[in-house]
Amino acid sequence: MPAPQILAAVAQQSAYHTPYQHYTPQAWSSRCSTAIPLTLNAEEIAQLQGINDHLSLNEVRTIYWPLACLLNSEIDAYHQQQAIQGQQGCLPPGPYILGIAGSVAAGKSTSARILQWLLSRWPRERQVALVTTDGFLYANSELQARNLQHKKGFPQSYDRPRLLQLMNDLKAGQATIPVPLYSHLLYDIVPDQQQILECPEVVILEGLNVLQQRPDDRCHHSQRFIADFLDFSLYIDAPEARLKRWYIERFLLFCDHGFRDSRSHFHHYAQLPRALAIATACKIWERTNGLNLSENILPTRQHACLILTKGSDHLVEQIQLRL
Repeated sequence: MPAPQILAAVAQQSAYHTPYQHYTPQAWSSRCSTAIPLTLNAEEIAQLQGINDHLSLNEVRTIYWPLACLLNSEIDAYHQQQAIQGQQGCLPPGPYILGIAGSVAAGKSTSARILQWLLSRWPRERQVALVTTDGFLYANSELQARNLQHKKGFPQSYDRPRLLQLMNDLKAGQATIPVPLYSHLLYDIVPDQQQILECPEVVILEGLNVLQQRPDDRCHHSQRFIADFLDFSLYIDAPEARLKRWYIERFLLFCDHGFRDSRSHFHHYAQLPRALAIATACKIWERTNGLNLSENILPTRQHACLILTKGSDHLVEQIQLRL
């Protein structure tokens, strides 16, 4: 068999054995046949999207609306099962937990806010809480004591026992759960402030490493992971070169706006000349974000139930749903 035909046969075989079903945006949008109208408008979308993220009403209708349809059926089935177990004398029902992972600058926060909005209003009102793992980062003083200043966002920079306790408390149906808060302005944990979760039906957990399942060599092989508590997981994907460009563009926007606030941890970057600002962003990417992506985040993509791959314009160009 000629070499090109061999390569084509290998590619076809690999595609056949993939655990994912691939969709174009058009094919994906046809999955949702509900007659319930989408009430989200362009002004609300603008409020939900993150800085340097681009989201249109059409993409919400094409990508996130069908995803909300899928998740709603999953959530209903989950709570029906929980109700049955409750009648049998088991623990109070805990919330359905959706995990959203991906690189810095991928658009995780925008996806999380859009899904929170959709799931909390359709097909009926339900309480949907959004929790970011940023609140479980060690405080800057603790990171410095552990010599992890340049590893912020890496798995070892999180208070993993506290995050696991949150997941345990959620699944145990605990009525009121305090969650620490993180400030991107201060670039640190906010002291004496908390987010209070009160019996949410759904919790969206958004963070860099929520799908990590690689054992820590220092721990026992039977340790649990955040991913063990997730009922559904989503990975926001894009090639690294694209993610790096988006990070640099976002950094420059922060230099023009957010960093100018005198309270900002990065206020000293506000007056940087453009070329130096770009060089600084590149250095931060290579030293921290890019390294974290290749070592810790990207390897978890294979564990996701759904992968949304973005094109150069930030819009989703491919959807992969685990079979």
